[in-house]
Amino acid sequence: MEAEAIATLVNEQRQFFLTGATLPVEFRLEALRTLQAWIRGHEQDISAALKADLGKGAYESYMCEVGLVLSELSFMLRHTAGYARPRRVRSSITQLPGRSYVQPSPYGTVLVMSPWNYPFMLTVDPLIDALAAGNTAVLKPSDYSPATSAVIAQMVAECFPSQYVAVVTGGRAENTALLDQPFDMVFFTGSQQVGKVVLRHCAERLTPATLELGGKSPCIVDETASIPLAARRIVFGKFLNCGQTCVAPDYILVHESVKGPFLKAVIAEVKRQFGADPLENPNYGRIVNQHHFQRLLGLIDPAKVVMGGQSNLATLQIAPTVMEGVSFEDAVMGEEIFGPIMPVITYRDLDEELQRLALGPSPLAFYLFTSDGEKAKRIMARARFGGGCINDVVVHLATSHMGFGGIGASGMGAYHGKVGFDTFSHRKSIVNQATWMDVPLRYQPYGKLSEQLLRLVLR
Repeated sequence: MEAEAIATLVNEQRQFFLTGATLPVEFRLEALRTLQAWIRGHEQDISAALKADLGKGAYESYMCEVGLVLSELSFMLRHTAGYARPRRVRSSITQLPGRSYVQPSPYGTVLVMSPWNYPFMLTVDPLIDALAAGNTAVLKPSDYSPATSAVIAQMVAECFPSQYVAVVTGGRAENTALLDQPFDMVFFTGSQQVGKVVLRHCAERLTPATLELGGKSPCIVDETASIPLAARRIVFGKFLNCGQTCVAPDYILVHESVKGPFLKAVIAEVKRQFGADPLENPNYGRIVNQHHFQRLLGLIDPAKVVMGGQSNLATLQIAPTVMEGVSFEDAVMGEEIFGPIMPVITYRDLDEELQRLALGPSPLAFYLFTSDGEKAKRIMARARFGGGCINDVVVHLATSHMGFGGIGASGMGAYHGKVGFDTFSHRKSIVNQATWMDVPLRYQPYGKLSEQLLRLVLR
């Protein structure tokens, strides 16, 4: 889409928002019901698109994309009316006899920019929250997942008029043209590098922004952990979507006393979950494109591979790969992996490792496997991260009852459920003052009695 057409589209959405059409709760609920019905009726089309873009099987597509979207829709259909109501708050003594309340208000026209790794869920989930909050929305899905982008464009065109919700496809030129527009709020999910560009554009217009980024999320396995369970859950989370998951455990810190049993259990779990030859498993996906495929191969040190390492250029597949003897100086530890490579690093003193983590960028996720409940509480309170799990991985994002987001280098802001509704809303603080009484304390001329009363009420 040309920059001029994008400008026209954004202006049409702003004009539509100014009519007030999106403000009634029933209008919002009808939009969510329309979206829900379309997704339920086109589940196979969505699954086929995800298969074409990332090689995802139907089960994984429903579990990690379609099912999570439908869950968010069901949650917001139940709760939007309550979230949209004004909330009465206590009035200060200086505001009496008035009434005070907080009124959630939509920002206006918002931009949602989404990535390629979970292209349906990471586009539609924020859209749900934006519509529930009463906004109009422009969606910009990734050009690396064209089949899913096409399905999303079809969905939006069949569900909504373009002045309410629209999709812009394309690459960098379209991204730049969109970021040059006067949106009322921007929601971006993607890499830290592009997130910085988005934030610079938002800063020029003082536009509120939510950034969902990534980082090297650590996973700690201490000496008290249940090793078979830890291995099973870590293998699931690490190799889900071929490791192309923003909250995947990026690397494993395992206590030196249990490294051997842990590696043995991981190898057994990879075989159990993906088969003796994962590249022949129809439910094992692929790397999104050749650029990322070659980048990942460059991170594998064959001398440190204890399992996997096989690849297929024709299908852009890399087998689940486990590396041991890894140090923080290795190439695989120099960037977020975002692929099916599991570096295993041993540690002796957990406090030293926590100090190392504290001095680096705050990760999006943090995982700890331990049987020591007090240790878990202490570490979770001490470490800085977006969200995480004790004795599990990844699943903390699969709920509408908690917000999901990063901190520092891994992002700002959060969404899902009530937190998502609030992310796409401005909360107006309003005092409805009475007219039958007017306290004269604030008016000049000021006197001694007025000052005494003032100091009595403001202290």
